[in-house]
Amino acid sequence: AEYMGSMRRLCLPDIDETEFIESLKQYVLLEKEWIPPAKGYSLYLRPTCISTHGILGIAPAASALMYIIASPVGPYYKSGFKPIKLLVDERYARAAIGGTGNFKVGANYGPTILPQVEASYAGCSQVLWVNDDVVTEVGSMNFFVLWINEQGQRELITAPLTQGTVLPGVTRDCVLELTRQWNVASVKEEIFTLTSMLRAHKEGRILEVFGSGTAAIISQISSIHHKGVDYDFPCPNDAKDSLGIRILEEIQAIQYGEKEHPWSVALD
Repeated sequence: AEYMGSMRRLCLPDIDETEFIESLKQYVLLEKEWIPPAKGYSLYLRPTCISTHGILGIAPAASALMYIIASPVGPYYKSGFKPIKLLVDERYARAAIGGTGNFKVGANYGPTILPQVEASYAGCSQVLWVNDDVVTEVGSMNFFVLWINEQGQRELITAPLTQGTVLPGVTRDCVLELTRQWNVASVKEEIFTLTSMLRAHKEGRILEVFGSGTAAIISQISSIHHKGVDYDFPCPNDAKDSLGIRILEEIQAIQYGEKEHPWSVALD
């Protein structure tokens, strides 16, 4: 759905969804020797589509080329599966309301490279994207805060998809669905601000912060650096105490076939 929606947003020709899924299956079977055996490693698949329209101009494409890129991958960050530190720099924005921030297009990524380089110079792994105090995403991941809200309830909150600045994704859906199934916290997809997050930090109400994405699955966030100040977050280190780690372990168990689940697609 994410791929098809992105193609429609860019006025690329529709492709048959059933044939698309079947092509992915056949491709994985063909290239299965490239799938790493170690847990925490995988074969990353990136379906791609480009216009092959026969003119040079800005117009809906009459023809296109769809292809799949694949690569064996390990931990997304150099630090491995360890909590990461974020830089908040409000000079930059990843996406604007009404733009393409909620679609998988290359134009969302190029402008993020310079802020990412600056984050690295500041000793951070990623950028926390904030638009006029509104928290959206972290790097190329969805952003989650597990906290005690102002009503005293245990709550998992993430930015909604309604603004068009947040990319939907299957890992985001998994986080929301598993948290609801386990009934360990109320779940909210709602606009929240950096100000409210820093207030919760000051009051000791933040329990855990993490990002989710296709490659990283779950990345715990240890701190954010904002206007010269580091704000540290709790990072429980096992599934008993950490919602993020529990979700990571559950998704990996499904991914590696250790647990039967409707989300799994057996190919061979």
